Parts: sequence; structure tokens; C-alpha cells
Amino acid sequence: MLYSKNKIALVDCNSFYVSCERLFNPSIIKKPVIVLSSNDGCVISRSTEAKALGIRMGEPYFKVKELVKKNNVKTFSSNYALYGDISRRVMRTLKQFSPQMEIYSIDEAFLNLSSIKDEDLLEHGNKIREIVLKWTGIPTSIGIANTKTLSKAANYIAKKEKSGVINFINSKKIDYLLTKIKINDVWGVGKQLTKFYIKNGINTAYELKNIENSWIKKNTNVLGSRTAMELKGIACVFLEPHQEKRRSCCVSRSFGIKVTKLDELNEAITTHCLNAAEKIRLDNQVVKKITVFIRTSPFQKDKNYYANSKDIDLPVSTNDSIELVKHALDALKNIYKKGYRYQKTGIIFSSLKNVDTYNKNLFSKINNNEKRENLMKAIDLTNVKYGRHSLSIAQADFKKKWNIKKQHSSKIDTTCFNFLPIVRTA
Repeated sequence: MLYSKNKIALVDCNSFYVSCERLFNPSIIKKPVIVLSSNDGCVISRSTEAKALGIRMGEPYFKVKELVKKNNVKTFSSNYALYGDISRRVMRTLKQFSPQMEIYSIDEAFLNLSSIKDEDLLEHGNKIREIVLKWTGIPTSIGIANTKTLSKAANYIAKKEKSGVINFINSKKIDYLLTKIKINDVWGVGKQLTKFYIKNGINTAYELKNIENSWIKKNTNVLGSRTAMELKGIACVFLEPHQEKRRSCCVSRSFGIKVTKLDELNEAITTHCLNAAEKIRLDNQVVKKITVFIRTSPFQKDKNYYANSKDIDLPVSTNDSIELVKHALDALKNIYKKGYRYQKTGIIFSSLKNVDTYNKNLFSKINNNEKRENLMKAIDLTNVKYGRHSLSIAQADFKKKWNIKKQHSSKIDTTCFNFLPIVRTA
């Protein structure tokens, strides 16, 4: 009976966005499927069948359009409301298997499995996969190892194996498997570092693992040194089960069509501001500084490029949507110029603090702060119950002609009553 000190599992959802679309459309299972980014720009998720056709991640859609048409590849616009909801279901399910869990991204999580016997890890990994698939319908791959970097490497191998689970704990095959992982696929190794390593004859995870520590410290940074140490089985990057609150919040979108009028920009900024305010209220935060930015496309043929931003330092930190929209529109008015075809706009909330950090100020009663706080709570509760933007500010409008293109939307929303299936009885 063996108990290793560190046992970390990385659970990664397979082709997550594609899997979410398949969940509500079983007819596209085992068929080539791709999901596109905002405005149907680039490929951001591919099924195994789509990968086999040579469709690459990040490929602009217009470049693969003919290939997609020729091979009858099912194409979907991104549906982040759906993906976010399914992600929450997956993470709640994973929480059943470990009280210490770090949500790494929308489709990945690290679990602490130190309480599981070494000889039971593989069986436990298979159980996690089975339960997640049964409860959420999402297939996963799991890599188990002594460090986070090695668990990432194990997960990379697991995705290519039929079993879907690879355990590096006490395994004699680690070095052999690390030779199968190219240096650019090692967690923490970016493009520039990849070029540097290849130039110096380091082409695989195994070669990086066996490089001398003195050479790594001399020629790379702290992160490069940590990655090499982690590949040796020495933990340098630890689990972070308690996530810190965000320090800033950015909401921005590229327009589905170019925008020229100030009124339409006002609508977009109002919408983005409302979304950002809702997010920080959910985290019990307030904002002290807001930034509004606009820009035209840098690729337009006439080269009539314009970009600008405006910072506003608020007199009092707040999360009041009405107050924030008012300041944001004032900032937009200062940077807007006629005669330009705008492609993107957005808002950034920075200097975020907890609501408790600031006590009520001298003008709290005069400004009816308590009533405004209750109003914001009422708006949030209404939108949770009846769907986002059910209750909004008139300046946000409803038509939103500038909104992002979604020509291939599956129109599935598990968080909205209007999308619930209707069952009719005879």
C-alpha cells in the first residue's frame, strides 16, 4: 500500500465547445464539427474528425470554408452562455471527488488526489471520467502525476489513448512518454522559448527534463526553471484551490458590421458596461477607475485607422450600473470622431476592491445609496430568473444591429426559460 506525497490530476474536457453542441444534437456525434470564435472569425474548437481533415486551431474561417463545404463539416457559432453553464455543471461534479480543486480554465481543473492509494489511482481516474460523462454528458481526459506540469503532460498523452486516463505515479514509462511530447506542447513553454530550445537542440519534454539545472537558470527565466524542475517530479507550481478575486474586468466585442454613429456606440458601451457591472456585483466588488476604448480595423484598405481611449477616476468607488454607464458615455463622447467606421469598442474596470473595503461616505444618504443598492439587487435577481438583459437600461436598446455575427448559431440556451423545450400532450 503506497501513498505518494503529491498526487495531482488534470481533468480536461475533450473538444469542449464541440462536446457542448453535441450534447443537444446527437446527430453530429462522430461527424466532423467545428466551433467558430466571435463574429464567426476563427476556428476555436474541433472534433477529432475535423482535426483529421487538416483543419487547424485558430484557422480563419474563410480559409477553410471550401474544405468545410466539401466534407460537410458541421459548423457552429460560439455560444458562451451555453458553454459557461455546462462548465459549471462539470466543475460541480468534479468537486465531489476532491475538496481541493483549482479551476484552471472553462474546461480544465486540477484535483488533489493525495488521499487516494497509489494502486487505486487509475481506477479512481476512470471513475471520475465515468461520472462526469454520466452526469453532464461531457467526455474528458485525465492525467495524474506528482506535479502540475507532469499531470499536464500525462493529460496530453491521455487524449490520444482510448482509455482516456494516464497515470505517471510510480510509472516506469514516464521518460518514454515524455519523448512523445514536442517541446511546444509542454505546459509553460511559449513560442519564443520554443524557438530558443529548438535552437539549442531541445526538441521534446524528455530532453528538457534532462537538461542541467545550471544551464536552465543561466539561459531562461524563473518560469523556465520551474517547468524543467516540475518535469523532474519536483513540485514548484502548487495547487490554488482558493481563487483570488479579479483585479480588473474587461468587456469588449468586435462589431458584426462596421459602426459609424455615436448612438450605436453608446448602445454598445452601455451594454458592455452593464455586463461588467453585473460581474463585479456578483463578486461583491466595486470599481474606482474605468477605461473606455474604441478603434477601427487596422486591416481596412483605405488605411483610415483611428484608436483612442479615455480613463476616468471615479470620485467614489461603486458598482452601480446607472452611475457607471453615465461616466462611460461621457468618456466615449470625448474620444468619438465622426467619419470613421468603428470595428470594436469596450470597457475596462480597474482598481477593483471588495465592497467592504469602503465604508459609506458623507453623501451616501443624500445620494440614496441604499435605495440604489436595492435597485441593483432587484435588477440582478430579475435577470437571473428571466434571462440576461430581461431588465436593462433604455440606452442599451434591444435591436443591437451592431451585435456580433452568429450565422451558425445552434440557438441553445440552458439558462433561459424561452429556450426550454415544450412538451405537448394529446
